[in-house]
Amino acid sequence: MLVYSIPLRNRFRGITVREGVLLEGPRGWGEFCAFLDYSDAECAPWLACAVESATEGWPAPVRDRVPVNCTVPVVSPERAHRIVAESGCSTAKVKVADPGSSLSDDLERVAAVRDALGPSGAVRVDANTAWDVDTAVRAIRELDRAAGGLEYAEQPCPSIEELAAVRRRVDVRIAADESIRRAEDPLRVAVAGAADIAVVKVAPLGGVRRALEVAEACGLPCVVSSAVETSVGMAAGLALAGALPELDFACGLGTLSLLDGDVAHESLRPVGGLLPVPAAAPAPDRFAEFAADPATTRRWEDRVARVAAASPVALTW
Repeated sequence: MLVYSIPLRNRFRGITVREGVLLEGPRGWGEFCAFLDYSDAECAPWLACAVESATEGWPAPVRDRVPVNCTVPVVSPERAHRIVAESGCSTAKVKVADPGSSLSDDLERVAAVRDALGPSGAVRVDANTAWDVDTAVRAIRELDRAAGGLEYAEQPCPSIEELAAVRRRVDVRIAADESIRRAEDPLRVAVAGAADIAVVKVAPLGGVRRALEVAEACGLPCVVSSAVETSVGMAAGLALAGALPELDFACGLGTLSLLDGDVAHESLRPVGGLLPVPAAAPAPDRFAEFAADPATTRRWEDRVARVAAASPVALTW
């Protein structure tokens, strides 16, 4: 069990350093990196995903490459333009509704992204549950104009009921993310009337096999997205994207650009907007460069022990 600590290039979800644990098993490596504000109960599927990767491996893929979007954090329009132009991707996901950013700031960032992509690229926005219904409707309409057309707006409001209300009032597709992955039972979340697209993340859903079940239960087109993992964890997301029967949209798996480094020399960074579907996670052969300090290591070791003790299923998924 190895504990890493990697700086982020920009503040993301209120953090500046990404931490996590790499676990080795008979099938290779897995990654457990649930965000620190998650309870031990919420962490159980994240640990199950890591254990699946390390001990069971993944289902056979139906494709060998996956299209991905670039991710634009809350940065200046100039920086946003540069991120997109340098990414090689034809789809960009733009973070909006940050507490330290105004709607005017978001509109300028989205317009810069559209300029970088050109008219044929796809722009999507992610509000991470920040808005109420009326605010979401107003903001989505303005962002849609600034983008020259949005591909979709991700999780503008917290609840399924609010998503449904927004969806009835705007002409932009609505995607559900937190409503699925943070639900008590993702298999029972009825999102068909509230969203046009389901965003699925392999770690919060408990691994590739469990995520495939959730994707089927949703009955919607799926976008596989990351939780800002290293290449070890990202490989599981790519395995999920590779195994989905249909993949109609670019996936949010090009997030290594948010990290100032990676634990693997075989880093899973997109080329020409595409990522390969790996057979297993790459070995963390650069771990020594990003090894956490002793206090951080002990904190994560204690966390893994707590989650494993409270949720034995995580170790036998």
